[in-house]
Amino acid sequence: MHIPHIRNTADAALSAALDAAINNKTKPLGSLGMLETLAMQIGLIQKSTEPRIDRPAILVFAGDHGVTAENVSPFPQSVTWQMVENFMAQGAAINVFARQNGCALHVIDAGVNHDFGFRDGLIDRKVGYGTRNFAVEPAMSEDECMAALRHGLALAATLQGNVVGFGEMGIGNTSAAAALMHKLTGIPVSECVGAGAGLSGEGIAHKRQVIEQAVARHKEVTSPLDVLATFGGFEIAMMAGAMLGAAERRMVLLIDGFIVTSALLVAARLQPAILDYCVFSHCSNERGHRHMLEHLGGRPVLQLGLRLGEGSGCALALPLLHASVNFLREMATFASAQVSTADK
Repeated sequence: MHIPHIRNTADAALSAALDAAINNKTKPLGSLGMLETLAMQIGLIQKSTEPRIDRPAILVFAGDHGVTAENVSPFPQSVTWQMVENFMAQGAAINVFARQNGCALHVIDAGVNHDFGFRDGLIDRKVGYGTRNFAVEPAMSEDECMAALRHGLALAATLQGNVVGFGEMGIGNTSAAAALMHKLTGIPVSECVGAGAGLSGEGIAHKRQVIEQAVARHKEVTSPLDVLATFGGFEIAMMAGAMLGAAERRMVLLIDGFIVTSALLVAARLQPAILDYCVFSHCSNERGHRHMLEHLGGRPVLQLGLRLGEGSGCALALPLLHASVNFLREMATFASAQVSTADK
């Protein structure tokens, strides 16, 4: 399979021009804080001193996980397809937040254990009816994993705008994400495992034990794609492919929480320069997410104690992306407003 080559966004001349444009606005130096950082990043991604946000979209990938057989979630697997129905009925948090921010929302069946039939608005890229139980055997075959990645790459190629957010739905996917996190970062399993959809302390301990035994069973697995196939999910693999495809097209990648960031861990191991294109929308309240962000050097835009998934953090951070490019495009300069600059 061809993995896209992602170029870093470094450009000394453009950085200097963006820095001058940002600093010449009618404000004290640095006074717009992270909005200035985002303006610089988006300008470098778009190769422009006048960046813009155009037709943003959020992709929500849904898939089921065989590891739910190990009682690692307080919810039954059927909640995955029921929540997809909720997305289609416009009833979930991501529907509300995407709608209020004028963001297109696309729901993808990457591998839900349910037959939806043909549905307007549901993108069918089902690789299988859920993965296998990674506590017993690899979650995916190599062919299944590659198929999911290819579907993600192809989906990215269909996007019309220049900003894409990533969300997910899948009962059991925090277990998959925790296993991926441990294998790809070396962080102890105990620091990777959290409450997920609401486990008790006893439930978290059981989940940790399941994952520790699974990684011991598959201890020989080390390459990023083998780790993804062994522990990941169809929705996680498809997200990783879509991230790579979107970055190749120089889009801004809005990263949601714990599960989405686990997909990015894979993508970043394959193409480290992808991180130049990533805006980390928030730091999840899921235990391991802060460690993931530290590992990747990611600075979250928001700190709201979220742990919902669905791409909800992406939709909530989107107005700040608009603000970061709008101040650069629309604010007066000291000269145009005839405002005195600070004394040297």
